[in-house]
Amino acid sequence: MFAAGLALLAGILAPVSSPAAGAAPPLVINEHTGLAISGYDPVAYFTDGMPKAGRAQLELAAGGAVWRFRNVGNRAAFAEHPEVYTPQFGGYDPVAIASDASVPGHPLIWAVVGERLYLFYSEPARTEFLADPGRFIARATRKWPALSRTVAR
Repeated sequence: MFAAGLALLAGILAPVSSPAAGAAPPLVINEHTGLAISGYDPVAYFTDGMPKAGRAQLELAAGGAVWRFRNVGNRAAFAEHPEVYTPQFGGYDPVAIASDASVPGHPLIWAVVGERLYLFYSEPARTEFLADPGRFIARATRKWPALSRTVAR
C-alpha cells in the first residue's frame, strides 16, 4: 500500500520550469496544486524536528512554487532565508542523484544533516544516506548541476 502511494505521489509531483537560463534548479512540486513539499512547512523540520502541515492561510509564493507554513514566524524565517529551508537538490532524493537519477523525494521521508533538509523517495534510501551522509552529499553535489539540466521542465 505504501509503495502504491509513493508511485501515485511520484506521478503527481513535477519540477517547476525555470523561465530563464541560469535560473534556480528544478524544484519538486505538486503539478495540480503548485505546492512545494506537498504543503508541509519547510521550517517545521528544523523548529519542530518533524514534518508539519502548513496552513492555506499562511502561504508564500517563492521559487516558482507555493509554500505553506504553520505560523507567521515560520513564513518570515523562510522569506528571509529560503536557501536554508528549501530542500536540498530541489527536493530530489540525494541517493538517486548520486546514482545519476532524478527521483522526487517524499516530504515524510526526510533528514536534516548539516543544517540542511533532504527528502528521500524511500526509507531504504534514507537509511543508506544516513549511514554515510557526507559521501552522498558530496557525490550528489557534483552530479546535480548536470542532472538538473536533464529534468523535464
